[in-house]
This record gives sequence, C-alpha cells and structure tokens, in this order.
Amino acid sequence: MPSATLLGALRSFAGVGANSTDHLEKWVSGIGGLTGILGVLLVSEAYLGLSGGAALVASMGASAVLLFAVPHGPLSQPWAVFGGHLVSAAIGIACTRLELDPILTAALAVALAISAMYYLRCIHPPGGATALSAVVGGESVHALGFHYVLTPVLLNVLVILAVAIVFNLAFPWRRYPAVWSRKPEPPAMPGDREPAGEVFSREALTTAAGAIDPALAMGNDNIETLCTLALCNAESGGMDPADIQIGGYYCNGSFGPEWQVREVIDHADAATAESSTADALRYRVVAGNQRRQTGVSSREAFAGWARYEVCRNENSWQRIDTIPGPAVTENAA
Repeated sequence: MPSATLLGALRSFAGVGANSTDHLEKWVSGIGGLTGILGVLLVSEAYLGLSGGAALVASMGASAVLLFAVPHGPLSQPWAVFGGHLVSAAIGIACTRLELDPILTAALAVALAISAMYYLRCIHPPGGATALSAVVGGESVHALGFHYVLTPVLLNVLVILAVAIVFNLAFPWRRYPAVWSRKPEPPAMPGDREPAGEVFSREALTTAAGAIDPALAMGNDNIETLCTLALCNAESGGMDPADIQIGGYYCNGSFGPEWQVREVIDHADAATAESSTADALRYRVVAGNQRRQTGVSSREAFAGWARYEVCRNENSWQRIDTIPGPAVTENAA
C-alpha cells in the first residue's frame, strides 16, 4: 500500500479531520480560554480552597474548550452549559447521600447526569466531570452539600458564560451565543429564475440525520441552512480544479444565508489542507457569510465549493462566464 494511502487510512481510522482555521482563530480561542479560566479559578479558590477548586476546574476547563474553540456548537450554547453543569452537580451531591461504595457512587452520578442532560436537552460533556467532582472532590465539597450547586458551580457557570459573551463579542464571526452570530440576508433571486424544487422535506432531513446519529439532530435554523445550501448546490456543479487561480474571486451560489465570495490569496502548506497530497490553497472571505475570515483548503475541495468565478463591478460582484448572471451587491450580502 502506498505511504500516502496508508497515511490517509490511518487518519480516517483515528478520526483526524481537516483543519482549515488560521493562526488568528487558534490564538483567539486560546486567549479566550485563558480569560475564562482565570475567572473560574478565582471563584473556585474563594469558595473551595486550592484542592477543591482544582477538582472543579477540571470540568470548567472542558467547558472553556467548547465555549472558545467551538462557540457556535450545539454543546456550547448557554442552556447546555447552564443546565448541564447545574443538573449534574445536583445529581452528584444526591448520589453522595446514598452512602454506597465510593466507586459505584461515582459511576452512578455520571450515568444519571448523562441521562438527565439528554431528557432536559442540555447535553454538555463537562457536566459529567461536574457530577464526578461532587463525589470525589473530598470533604471540602461534601461539606457544602447542595450549596455546592450554587457556590461554586453556579458562580463558575455565570463567570465563564459572561466571559464567553463579552470576549466573543469583539469578533463578528464568533458572536456568542450562536443566535447572535452575524447571518447576512441572502441576495434576492432574479425575477427570471426560480430555485430548484425541494427533493426532501425539512422533516425528512431531520429524521434522516437522527437515524445516522442522534447527535446530528438539527434545529430549525440548521435545517433551513442545509436546505438552502442543497438548493444552491443543485443549481450548478462545481468548477474544474484547474480553473482555480491565485488572485481569483469565486462564489458558491447566487442565494442563501451561506453565500460567500472568496479570494484565493496564496498557496498553502498541503499538510494543513483536507488531503495530504492536495495542492493546498489559502483563501479570504471578502463578501457574505464569515466576511474577513481566512481558511485553507485543497484545490479539489475549493473547486467543489465554488460555482463560478466573479469580479468586482463597482459595488457588486459580477459572474464571469458565458451564462449571463445577476450582479449581487455587497450590501445584499
């Protein structure tokens, strides 16, 4: 087996996904986590002391990864963080009152926390660590009883949520919670064109996603976006990878909330793209959703995303090909 094929197989087995985030995004996430955990540490130190605080920070550190690395993820949203930690903390304390074997108590607390988060629709993986901390956190935690739910857990949650909201507010593409993220209005469809008809209903797509993996169950907003993207993709195929040029501007479709114009700005290290053997490209979003954000993609993946080349025509983007297409204004995106 060729080494490149073997490497690809190993990456798939290990679940190593493509990483298209730029250095700025990585450092912004890290600095946000630093700020959030500093606040959590101060609260934990004040109410539990160093050892108890250290046990609690284990769960808040995991929350920081979600809030600052994937702020728009479903597991990172306020109700997931709030409900996940508080419900799990209460369950953990309740389990300590059963006077069972400590090992069984710890396992039971985590198991019940998982089930409760499912029923309450607030699945937040760090909540399992909060339930575990209530059991194994030592006498300083046990002495608090159910007060542990309020201080320090509730205070910690409020601190890290407040930091996430304020910190991400400075970055338009990272606004938190996800409902505040900037979603440009889709450009209007021209009068002589109609979008392709829907092959599947939104309900059918939701059911299908849940059948593959319950964690893929989507809300109405995500289903709407998925349907719009599917309609955009159905209208035209991708471009030939050979036609993608450095300095060119490319668009992914003429309508939809995910409408973008990307500028290909340079070649990139292939190791950071979606394929280790790909001709990697670095691009900048110059109009539409996630404007001013940069990324890295293989040439093939970029060509699959792009639908046609565009050029700037005063305050609009004009499609470049033999098929007349509407100009989409910057304001509309």
